[in-house]
Amino acid sequence: MKKVMWAISVFSLVLTALALQFMPDSVPMHYDLAGSIDRWGSKYENLILPGSILLQSLLWHVILTRFEKKAAKSSEEKERAEALSNAKVLKIVGISMTAMFTVMQGFLLYSAYAAARANSPQTPVPIGNISYILVGVVLIVLGNYMPKTKKNPFAGIRTRFSMYNDTTWKKSNRFGGIVFILTGFLTILTAVFARADIASILLLIYILAATAITVLYSYKVYQAELAQKERDS
Repeated sequence: MKKVMWAISVFSLVLTALALQFMPDSVPMHYDLAGSIDRWGSKYENLILPGSILLQSLLWHVILTRFEKKAAKSSEEKERAEALSNAKVLKIVGISMTAMFTVMQGFLLYSAYAAARANSPQTPVPIGNISYILVGVVLIVLGNYMPKTKKNPFAGIRTRFSMYNDTTWKKSNRFGGIVFILTGFLTILTAVFARADIASILLLIYILAATAITVLYSYKVYQAELAQKERDS
């Protein structure tokens, strides 16, 4: 799966390099929430995002290698299984995020090319709405795989309460996964039917609410575990 992630990252760079051959020297580089172009720049600035995607893939590669080495060196079956399970989940997360940014880069390249050719003050595609739809898709993917993680410092709901023991981790991430999936669907629906400026505000509200609800639930589970420990002692 790491090879898939790297392939997507390299594809983003190759796609950009090819697209630059057909672009004028000056192209739109930033848009406001209404889709109006508020900054023009050199076409070579489009290489920044592919470069960032490659650096992100390198980071994911280092993290994944750490989990794989931990699994290989572990003498305990439980620890080995947990490391392999987390590596699998993180691979899905890494591929999903790499794919999201690559698709976004494709839309940005098309928008820059079309707007520059037409000398238009407006983006020909709703960049803001598309980006929020992609964020929603990633949230759904994360929510689906979050309950499959084992206690670790990189992925999942990582609060002081959820990290207390395996039970608080499992319950917190199962609940958090459901919340993230619902947040993803709400984000997509909002991006489809609302203006980009409204969608951005609502996305922030959704994420803050999802985070607060999940942390509160994690705390509730933690308190229940402490109470159970007291009863057992």
